[in-house]
This record gives sequence, structure tokens and C-alpha cells, in this order.
Amino acid sequence: MKPDPERFRVVIFGSARLKPGDTIYEQVRRLAKLIGREGLDVVTGGGPGLMEAANLGHREGREDPHSVDDSSKSYGLNIKLPFEEAPNPHVDIKHEFDRFSERLDHFMHLANAVVVAPGGVGTLLELAYTWQLIQVEHMSNIPIVLLGDMWKDFLRWVKDWPLEKQLINPEDYEMLFLVHNCDEAFDVVREAYRKFLTHQDEFCLNYHEYKL
Repeated sequence: MKPDPERFRVVIFGSARLKPGDTIYEQVRRLAKLIGREGLDVVTGGGPGLMEAANLGHREGREDPHSVDDSSKSYGLNIKLPFEEAPNPHVDIKHEFDRFSERLDHFMHLANAVVVAPGGVGTLLELAYTWQLIQVEHMSNIPIVLLGDMWKDFLRWVKDWPLEKQLINPEDYEMLFLVHNCDEAFDVVREAYRKFLTHQDEFCLNYHEYKL
């Protein structure tokens, strides 16, 4: 399947370990519900935890009576791991990968905005990969939204070390948007969507080389 370049997709990264009832789980679920109600697509790793929260929330938003467009889709890009569960049941379009590198590239080809919720090593890898590709202009300048207090210390470290030592440029740091809750995250996503609609040729990724 070749993605439709007219669709706006929000990639959500985050921990597979957090469960329903956790504050962050519910924040991600609500964010994805807002995204789905707005008629935008969502893309996750397709697994449990915050990925499940995003796919579930998107379905709830799409089915909301006030939904703008109920044809939006929920993607799950699953990774084959001996201890990983099967894709969660809330995904519309599933694809499975053997290697993290190929999976990361597929995330980037689909992304018009990226939200990074709290997570572990895998989430840090996804954040760093997204950030570097934008830094070196291998993909469009899309927003990277850091959701939650976990990222405060990370941004403080970035300012005190890489930025202070001039290992990155100020504009690299400004690519990251720290938000405290799902409503603030959605504000950033909605602004990116507005730009997508008005400057689509500049904002879209190079879809024609990509097939899922």
C-alpha cells in the first residue's frame, strides 16, 4: 500500500510497559482521541502500553459523533521480538518488521508530526533518530513534541552539555517542543496540520519512493 500524500499522520512513540489507568497512558489515549476526532491518522509501534493507548484513543475519536472524518486510519508498525506481544487489537493497518532500522525508516516516511511520550531505550532511540534526520535535512522540518515531565531533565542536559559546548546549534534545540499535557500536544499538532494544508508541497515527505 502506498500512503496517500494528502493524509496528515501523527507518529506517537512511548513505552510498552505503561498500563491503563496510568496518568501518561490516559494522556496519550486522550491525545489520540483528539487526533482521531480531527480526522488525522495516527501511527504507533502497534504493541501494548502507550502504543495501545494511542491506537485505542484514535478509534474512540474517529467514532465520536463530532468526528471531522471517520475514514482516518490507525497504523501499527510492529517489531518481531521474542518477548513482545502481538499487535494490539485497535490497529487498522498492520505491518511487521524484523529490524529496528527498517521500522524506524518507515516511521519517518509516514510522519508529519512526532509526539514522544515517556519511555525507555527504544523511545530514546526513536527520538534521537527523528531529531537527527531533521537536523541533517534528510526529512521535512516537522515538530517533535515531548510529552510529559520526564523530558524536563533531558532538555536541561541538552542545554547544559551539547548546546553549551556548541556540539549542536540553537536551531537544533528549538526543534523540540516540551508540553505538559495532551491538550498542549494537540495544539502543536493542529498548528502543524494548518501548515500542512497551506504549504503541502514544502511540508510533505517524499512519499513516492515508499511503499507499505
